[in-house]
Amino acid sequence: MPTEQQINDAWIDHRPYLVDMAYRMLGDIGRAEDVVQEAFHRLSQSDFDAIEDARGWLIVVTSRLCLDVIRSARNRHERPVDGHDLVERVHDGRIGSDPADRVTLDDGVRLALLVVLERLSPAERVAFVLHDIFRVPFDAIAETVGRPEATCRQLARRARLKLEASDSVRRSTVTQQEHRLVTDRFIAACANGSLEDLMSVLDPDVTGGADLRPGLVVHGARNVSTNLLRYWGRASLVSLPFVDHPCLLAFIDRDVAGLISLTVRGDLVTKVHVYAEPRALDFLRDQVVATN
Repeated sequence: MPTEQQINDAWIDHRPYLVDMAYRMLGDIGRAEDVVQEAFHRLSQSDFDAIEDARGWLIVVTSRLCLDVIRSARNRHERPVDGHDLVERVHDGRIGSDPADRVTLDDGVRLALLVVLERLSPAERVAFVLHDIFRVPFDAIAETVGRPEATCRQLARRARLKLEASDSVRRSTVTQQEHRLVTDRFIAACANGSLEDLMSVLDPDVTGGADLRPGLVVHGARNVSTNLLRYWGRASLVSLPFVDHPCLLAFIDRDVAGLISLTVRGDLVTKVHVYAEPRALDFLRDQVVATN
């Protein structure tokens, strides 16, 4: 059995990554946090000393739990809303009370993987998200879905072929892969409350702003980092799929609290803008159902 310190260290090191990964598959922050919690519970009951790679072990367990949830959701006929359109409407201010702006599908809207949820089987979806977005090797994916490695390669290939019908998905998937390391570091630094780690992700001349304070621009990595940790240090941050630039949804107590847009150059964030104005939050809450 692992010690409490070993579990705490693993929680700090790996939980932000796992919640982000689970949200990519499930499109629901409550379920994502629940499956990660369950994965850590199973880790606490395991022979920790026999586990060579704790993150790899947790990825496999979390992915299997997600697969179970996906199959269950399929049985309930849940469908996603277009995540790219959501970001564009918030960014452009198109968040009025017009009923046409409020999409309701089945028993709840899930901000999830756009056409992935619609077009891919559960196994294809897991293989695609793990390999193409999170760069998990196929041998680990094979362990997750319980199929041979060669079959998992075919699952991911079939997923790519199905998605190639959408140019925007294909383009933004490449962009996401390029920005993956930056967003991982940003999320981890915020989750762990590390000022120095967050500053290392930001360009020294980064600027920060928010729709709540139009015209006010904060300059410099230390000032922007301090503000981010002050307001978002206890939030669960998850990256949005299939948008043209890195965007993070911020949840506090499983309630959507903001949308954080990042501008990235190279491996550093050069601009941070937060959307947290009440009308924007009302719209986001209408679109994102966070299951408790």
